[in-house]
Amino acid sequence: MNLRQIDYVLAVAEEENFTRAAERCHTVQSALSHQIARLEQEFGARLFERTSRQVTLTPAGQTFVRHARQVREAAQRLEDEMAAATGEIRGSLRIGSISTLGRLDLPALLAEYHHRHPQVDVQLAMRMSDVMMEELRVQQIDVAFLGVWPGEPVLGLDARLLWEEPLLALLRPDHPLATLPQLDLQQLAGCTLVDWPAGSGPRLQTDMAFAAQGIRRRVAFEVNHADMLISLVQSLGAVAMVPALGAGEHAALVARPVRDGPRRRVYLASHDSPTPAAAAFLNLLARYLPPDPDGTSA
Repeated sequence: MNLRQIDYVLAVAEEENFTRAAERCHTVQSALSHQIARLEQEFGARLFERTSRQVTLTPAGQTFVRHARQVREAAQRLEDEMAAATGEIRGSLRIGSISTLGRLDLPALLAEYHHRHPQVDVQLAMRMSDVMMEELRVQQIDVAFLGVWPGEPVLGLDARLLWEEPLLALLRPDHPLATLPQLDLQQLAGCTLVDWPAGSGPRLQTDMAFAAQGIRRRVAFEVNHADMLISLVQSLGAVAMVPALGAGEHAALVARPVRDGPRRRVYLASHDSPTPAAAAFLNLLARYLPPDPDGTSA
């Protein structure tokens, strides 16, 4: 067994087609099929069930693929580590992030990182924090910017608190509450509210604040994207709770502090043993983190 054969099996398993797998591996189908047949002969078990319409993994094939992915990742990690030892950073960097990072210019950070390490394949995806924590634990991503409510633990991850901030009420200027300098949760409970889906990390931040005061509220609109949340505030006069550091980005709206309102903590989370590409990103990130309001670093 060799890495080329492992790549062939993984390609067929993911493409579910020998022709597409061969194209992906830049080889002819007959050569790919021959190598997989040699593996099946070596292990004494069929890896794939082949029909005229589809290719599926056998139970033995599922076992092989599960361990083969680990072997391939370890081999790639070895190649990347050896390259890093000679001063070359390469490989891939998979970043997850919440959609609002008011204190960090992530596009500028990524631009400089790409300039410094052009051989790294950088991927960025916006996700809910609870989803990203699970992706980190199973190593589907390398680093993540998480936003969680202060009582939520970040377990099983190497997490660094970057900052903590209150959530402000975001309203249209013509909203009846917009003239008040400060609001309370009871006032907000009587409004048409827009929030993130129930059970999500961002929603917990507001749910816990209202629950702590014994106040029941009804969320009229549940959304999973920040742009839609802002749009509903602008078009329908709904009220949303947004991080203080990003509230000023919406010039057509007004933001008001909320007495005993929700807060969130923003963490940078990664693996205990980051890849060379991830380690280079973490080192560069320190230059882009602004100081705390009291003048100390995050």
